[in-house]
Parts: sequence; C-alpha cells; structure tokens
Amino acid sequence: MKILLNGMEVEVSGEKTILQVARERGIDIPAICYMDGEKPIGSCGLCMVKIWENERIYYARACVTKVRDGMVIETHAPEVEETRRTILEMLAGEYYGNAQELNELFEKYGVKRNLFREEKREIIDDNPFFIRDNSSCINCFRCVLACDAIKRNNVLVPAGRGSTIRIVAGMDESLVDANCAFCGACIDACPTGALIEKTRIGVEGELRKITTVCPYCGVGCMMDYYVKGNRIIYARGSPEGVNRGDDCIKGRFGWQFVHRDDRLKRPLIRKNGKFIEVSWDEALDYIATRLKDIRERYGADSIAGLSSAKCTNEENYLFQKFMRVVIGTNNVDHCARLCHASTVVGLFKVFGSGAMTNSIDDLMKAEVFFVIGSNTTHAHPVIGTMIKRAVGKGAKLIVADPRDIELANYATVHLRHKPGTDIALINGMMNVIIHYNLWDEKFVRERTEGFED
Repeated sequence: MKILLNGMEVEVSGEKTILQVARERGIDIPAICYMDGEKPIGSCGLCMVKIWENERIYYARACVTKVRDGMVIETHAPEVEETRRTILEMLAGEYYGNAQELNELFEKYGVKRNLFREEKREIIDDNPFFIRDNSSCINCFRCVLACDAIKRNNVLVPAGRGSTIRIVAGMDESLVDANCAFCGACIDACPTGALIEKTRIGVEGELRKITTVCPYCGVGCMMDYYVKGNRIIYARGSPEGVNRGDDCIKGRFGWQFVHRDDRLKRPLIRKNGKFIEVSWDEALDYIATRLKDIRERYGADSIAGLSSAKCTNEENYLFQKFMRVVIGTNNVDHCARLCHASTVVGLFKVFGSGAMTNSIDDLMKAEVFFVIGSNTTHAHPVIGTMIKRAVGKGAKLIVADPRDIELANYATVHLRHKPGTDIALINGMMNVIIHYNLWDEKFVRERTEGFED
C-alpha cells in the first residue's frame, strides 16, 4: 500500500501503525506511553497526528492507528503541535519528578515546570528494593504493561476512574503482599522516575557501565552494572545477553552483598579457638602445608575437593586439574552433581551430549512445553518468564509437579503425580504414545537409533 507521509510518498508492506512507519523513516513523534514490541495502549495522546482519508480530515493517535492505503498523514501540523503542548502543560502541573525523557519534551515545547511542594509528595516505601513516588506518576501505564505483557506477573494494575485513577499493587496493598517478583521491569518501563531503586536516590553525576555475567543461576544472563567510583549503584539486564535485557530479583538486586560491612574481605585462620584475620600469603601457605601433611600421613585419597557452579568453567577446570595432578586424587565433586547429574546422563544417552539442545531464543518458537522436575520461575526466573510469555502468545504448557508451583497457573494441564513417580509417569506416557500410534514414525525412523530397544 502507498501513503503520503509529511508530503513524501511511502510504500508500506504488512500491517503497521502510523507510529511504526514514521519512526522507521526517522520521523520523531513523541509517545510517552509507547513501548517497543508491545501492544500500544494510547493513553498519553502525545502521538496525535492529522489524517486526510476518504475526503475527510480527522485526528488520531499514531501508536494505535493502522496504516491504510491512500492515507495522507501530517505528523507535526500546527494544531497537532499545539495539542501536544497542552498535554505537556497538564503533565507539568501534576508531575514532580526530574526524568530526562519528560524534561526534554518540556524544553522542546517550551513548557515551564510547576513543581509540587515537597510536602505534597506521595512516596510509597513498602519493600527493600525501590520506592513508588506517585507524585511523579503521569498514568502512562507503561509499568502496568511491563508487569503484564512482558513479565506476566499481573501485580501492578490501574485503580479508580477519570482524574482519580492511579497505579496500585494487587488490591491496593504492598508489593510484598501482592506477590511482586521484584524483577524491576516496571522500573525500566517508567519514563518519569516514579519508580526508582533506593540505591540510586541522591546519587548524582555520570556512572560507568560494566557488563558481566550474573553470578547466580545457570541461565547465564548478561548484566549491566552502573558504577560510581568503586561502588555499584544499580543493575540492569543487558540487551546483548541471552536474556535480551531481561533479569530477575537475583541479578537485579542480589548484588548488594558486595558492599555489606560484614562481608569477609581477608582470609581467616582459627587460632586458639578464634578466627583471626591473616594475609593471603599466610593463608595459602597454611593451606598448602596442611594438605601436604595430610597427603603424606594418610595418602592422597584422604583428601577430597568440592567445586562450585558459581565459578567459571575455567576455574572449575583448574580446580579438578589441581586435585588430580597436584594432590593425586580423583575425589573431586561439584554441586551440580546433585541437581544436574540425572539430566546429564539422560541427555548424553539420548543426544550424545549432556548439554542444552536448543538456544534460549527457541523458547519463544515452541508450540508446547512439558515441564517436570523444575520450579522454573523460582530456580531460573528469566526462563520461567519466557515460558509464561510464550504461553501468552498461544503456546501450550503441561506441568508435571506434585506442588502447586507458579507455572501451574499458566498450564493447559497440571499433572499432580505422587512424589517419586516421575519415571513411572514418563514411561506411562511413552506407552500410550506408542500404543495409540501417536508418534511420527517417519520422523523417528530417520533420526534415531535403537528405538526398538
């Protein structure tokens, strides 16, 4: 289809909104409530444009209006710009904060701020991580959209009507009582600073961004840490990682132990029944001497080494090498043996490698999920969120778990089998699939070995 956009003839393929087409061509239409990739809600009205169609002139919000063949669109007509200025003047009279996105619009349209007095601020401090400043909220509903569409948590909701409308948690309760996951998506979405981490309050000046891997679960999310001096101020999921900018309470807020006053910063050795701070050289000499004495007295196999999933692959490799070559024992264990050993064996026997068979991006392409032996939203929240998002887009979810875990709320089928009967359940499913000829015989014959066995 063809349209006329600000006097330029533009050819548009597919179903797109006016805002999408304009931004693709570098035309800046302000839209405070709009979030890329999510369903537009059209609440702020700043994206109003002028349209000629079928011999009539009308005004519409560009973020929710689909392009139709023959449309003539003017994005910055004088009356449109005046409407935007009026909207911004109303926002300036209600808004207390100091967010860059809004301030740039105020300056561009020559709108002067009418700041609230300090005593009129309505700050809600109901959790350990961030505050809600209702005097800075403009009811753009981006936080609601992030909580619902992006994270599928449905904690933040609008309450009231007309001029009394406001954003609340659950049934107008604390975030903790409303079962907030504290993922921080609402903070990312907020354009006004109405939602802000406590660690950022009062911090001024430029921050350095340091990107690294989250130290928690095995998803391997990339995190951007914003640092001033030698202190972390706040964290964000990096869009460059497998998490695509997503994060959870662990990566988002779990770094605060770094600056704890009671964090160990030097080695301790027990002397006369008490732990005493020593230098690293003294600690390493002590460990080496003790290990050598034990090996000489009782043999190398009297020593065992336990490594950690918190370490990198390289560190774990060096540790097992140290135990086998230096100490001379194969007594090396790892915490993943308890939670991952059965998976490794199963994957190796079936696929030839004890590793993930697909990329994380493939989750959003799946038609059906079968989750067993995993409380995914608790153990690997970012993966859990991706599953919930996929279900919201039409995927089916089967949860096999005796417990009423969070994913069960999103499941098409929840199988609550007895604890310890996982293998019986899976064998039973295999039997039914084969007995009723529900399997793709051609697919199996071409891709598997030892099926009859």
